[in-house]
Amino acid sequence: MRYAHTVPVIREAEQALMATLPPGTLMQRAAAGLAAACADLLGQVYGSRVAILTGSGDNGGDALFAGARLARRGASVTAIAAGSRVHEAGAAALLAAGGRIVPASPGEGAASGAGVVSDAVARIAAGPEAAIRSADLIMDGLTGIGGHGGLREPAAGLSRLAELARSTGATVVSVDLPSGIDADTGEVHGAAVQADMTVTFGTWKPGLLIDPAASLAGPTQLIDIGLDPFLAEPAVVAMQAADVAAVLPQPSAESDKYRRGVLGVLAGSAQYTGAAVLSVGAAIHGGAGMVRLVSPEPSLQAVRQHWPEAVLTLANERAGGQPVESAGRVQAWVAGPGMGLDPAAIQRLSAVLATSVPVLVDADGITILAAHPELMKRAAPTIVTPHAGELSRLTGEDRADIEARRLHHATAAAAQLGVTVLLKGSTTVIAQPGGGPAYVNATGTSWLATAGSGDVLSGTIGALLAQGASAAEAAAAGAYLHGLAGRIAADGAPIGAADLIGALPRAIRTATRPA
Repeated sequence: MRYAHTVPVIREAEQALMATLPPGTLMQRAAAGLAAACADLLGQVYGSRVAILTGSGDNGGDALFAGARLARRGASVTAIAAGSRVHEAGAAALLAAGGRIVPASPGEGAASGAGVVSDAVARIAAGPEAAIRSADLIMDGLTGIGGHGGLREPAAGLSRLAELARSTGATVVSVDLPSGIDADTGEVHGAAVQADMTVTFGTWKPGLLIDPAASLAGPTQLIDIGLDPFLAEPAVVAMQAADVAAVLPQPSAESDKYRRGVLGVLAGSAQYTGAAVLSVGAAIHGGAGMVRLVSPEPSLQAVRQHWPEAVLTLANERAGGQPVESAGRVQAWVAGPGMGLDPAAIQRLSAVLATSVPVLVDADGITILAAHPELMKRAAPTIVTPHAGELSRLTGEDRADIEARRLHHATAAAAQLGVTVLLKGSTTVIAQPGGGPAYVNATGTSWLATAGSGDVLSGTIGALLAQGASAAEAAAAGAYLHGLAGRIAADGAPIGAADLIGALPRAIRTATRPA
């Protein structure tokens, strides 16, 4: 599991750890890890050109100390100071190692670390733009975890220069997190650094796991600096393969189709037969022991052709029956994909939500809930799986703001609606109604943006619900497997939703038997 902590928790843990260590030890640990990561990226340190974008805080200090280590190995290191001050000890270390410090703005003179770099003026050669444009590697240490809002000048201008250098082959490494992002939320308000890689220290930050900020971080390497024993409860967690494997039940010699979990699926209509086919197929390949489908005849015919193992119940209230009640015993329901919005569909969804088993509601089911929120008031666990537009209908919040503040809105919606919310998107965010850490998932691929992908996700999560997983764990593990199946099926090429179903068994094998 990847555990991400908020800034106040990190600050408190850092203070507790530093009280047990000689002064400066923590920064040296971070700098050592950062320098090693940069050296790996450079390949050959000797003769390489390194530019450091530094602010006055500890992130700038980490970068300066790391730059000193690279300079001692033969790199040409120039630090560009975004303000009138830089980290005092870090600046002294860089200068002693043969590095240079120049101001971001012409005419300011060299930045000062309480007078330590007053002799740096004599070392200024090239200006900041030339140093950045000619760099093989650029370290971004402009702001740290306490930064809020976008970068302001001159830091914003330095970030633009770094982006230009990236376009011509330079590698940008952010120190702890890309400058300009919000560490706690993943929000980005204004200018921010686009990194090729982020080296973070001690613990993950929520902003490194949640878009839009996560997309600016690139691959992230966590450096252990000894913080773990001092950290409180995380704010965000991200499942890894071993965590998913722990959620997936393994059949025993005594297992039968009922013990392996029976999932009810309320999906499909005369117009949208494919939604039923995809949801049922995903549930079967996702591990459910039996799938019972309730749907109109056109969808039953389609499912019968694709998945003869499914047990089918005709949705036909005019015959005097109650199709949901007559479908048979299930351990969980998936309701909504392609089911339509007519009065009969509303009646069937109401019947499903009146049961005492966990229910996942998706697609048309979410649209119905937006018009009938009273249906969500139930004792059993409920999961809704909206994209930003659907969550906007459920909560009344602006869609663009939901996209920009994914963690905030998913968490607020879970508390407001009293259900587990899986907010779909480039980063899936799963929030629980009772609070606690939010789950995030980033195993997906942009090729998952295809019709029917959500129906496969619903069936995958539903299979886990039927097998006994909690709502949050089923949603998180299902999202992980769905994203992994997307990567496996796509392999860099376009796919359809049906391709995901065939890839699900391999995704499960990959999670349960990682290399």
